[in-house]
Amino acid sequence: MEKATFGAGCFWGVEEAFRRLQGVTSTVVGYTGGKLVDPTYEDVCTDKTGHAEVIEIEFDPSKITYGDLLSIFFQIHDPTTRNRQGPDVGSQYRSVIFTHSPQQTKTAAAYKEQLDLSGRYDHPIVTEILPAGPFYKAEEYHQRYHEKHGGSCLY
Repeated sequence: MEKATFGAGCFWGVEEAFRRLQGVTSTVVGYTGGKLVDPTYEDVCTDKTGHAEVIEIEFDPSKITYGDLLSIFFQIHDPTTRNRQGPDVGSQYRSVIFTHSPQQTKTAAAYKEQLDLSGRYDHPIVTEILPAGPFYKAEEYHQRYHEKHGGSCLY
């Protein structure tokens, strides 16, 4: 099994986009990329901790590749808007890929560059690619939110 960690706006919708894919064995929403240890949702919402709302995905690379996950990641949000997705504004909603290995970093950078050069977007891709650091699981009421409550925050 491998891990992938993506931030693409509201983590509820991002989790729903990945959770049921063949080869994805688990998803957890949480926070990473900031300076506060063990942040809460309320902390992250202040836009002062540096954390992003993210999904941590465990996947079987023999059934779904990291490249496949990147493709979905770039399809479900606008990677050209800095610190914003739809109505959600703040650095916690930034477009970011947290990598778990040098190979993931290389794959993500190449994918981003190829997509940026493709002309698909009118503006440059601002997605950050950073090494994964400490991950803090979000409160239980955020886990599988769509399954529990329905709704959508995909933009």
